[in-house]
Amino acid sequence: MFNPFYKPLIMGILNVTPDSFSDGGCYGDVASAILQVKKMLGEGVDIIDIGGESTRPGAEPVAADEQICRVVPVITAIRQFTDTLISIDTTSSIVAAAALAAGANMINDVSGGKNDADILALAAKAEVPIILMHSQGTPKTMQDNPYYEEVVREVLAALQERIKAALDAGVKKDNIAIDPGIGFGKRKQDNLDLLAHLEVLVALGFPVLLGTSRKRFMGSICDVSEPTELVTATAVTTALGVMAGVKMFRVHDVKENRQAVDVAWAIKQCR
Repeated sequence: MFNPFYKPLIMGILNVTPDSFSDGGCYGDVASAILQVKKMLGEGVDIIDIGGESTRPGAEPVAADEQICRVVPVITAIRQFTDTLISIDTTSSIVAAAALAAGANMINDVSGGKNDADILALAAKAEVPIILMHSQGTPKTMQDNPYYEEVVREVLAALQERIKAALDAGVKKDNIAIDPGIGFGKRKQDNLDLLAHLEVLVALGFPVLLGTSRKRFMGSICDVSEPTELVTATAVTTALGVMAGVKMFRVHDVKENRQAVDVAWAIKQCR
C-alpha cells in the first residue's frame, strides 16, 4: 500500500458535513459530492477521504448513525464509476465498519484509535490501512490553550504509543501510517516546529500523512482570513513535505498540490 519508492499520494478531502471549517455545506448531497469526486479524479487525486463529522476547532461530536447516513450513500455512488481508493475519516468503529462494507478501503482516525479502541481491532480484522493522527483533546476543546514543552518529542512519543496499540490489536505494520495532526491542539509555533522536523517523524519508519490544507496558522503568517486563499501556502508545505519524505498529503485543492508533489518529487530524485 505505502511503497517508499513511489511518488507521494494526494488524498482529496470530501467533507459531507454542514459545518467543516473550509467547505462545510458544499457537498451535503450525493450529486454535489460526486461532481467534486469527478473533479478531483480529473486533477490526479489518489485517495478520496470522506468524512461525515467536522473536526474543526469547537466542533460538536456527531452520532454514528448520522455519520453513516452522510457517508455511506456517497461511497456507494462513487463505487458505481471508479475503484479509486476511499478513506473513511472517522473516530468511530461503527462508522468505519459501515463505510468499509460500502466500499471504502482504509481508515483515517484523527484520534489515533483513542476515542474508540474497537477501530484498531476492526482495521486488523479487515486488513485495511489505518492512519493514526496525533491530537490533543477533542475537536471541541483542542484549541483551548494547548501546551507542549517540546512539541516534536511529545508528538513523536504519543504516535509511538498509538503505533504500539495498533500493533497489539493485530494491525500489520505495513498497514499503519501516522499523521502529526497539524492544527489539532497545536499553537502556531507548534505547527511550525513540526513542519520543520518532519524528517524526525519519517524516521519512525511508517508512512507520514501531512494535513496542512488551508489551515488557520498559515493565514496568520500570510495575513489572510479566508481559508480558500491559502492554496499557495498549502502547496509550499506540500513541496517541503515531499523533500522531508512525507508520503501522503490530505488537501482540498488537488490540482495545485498534485503539481507541488510532482515537481518536488522530480527534484528529490536528483539528490
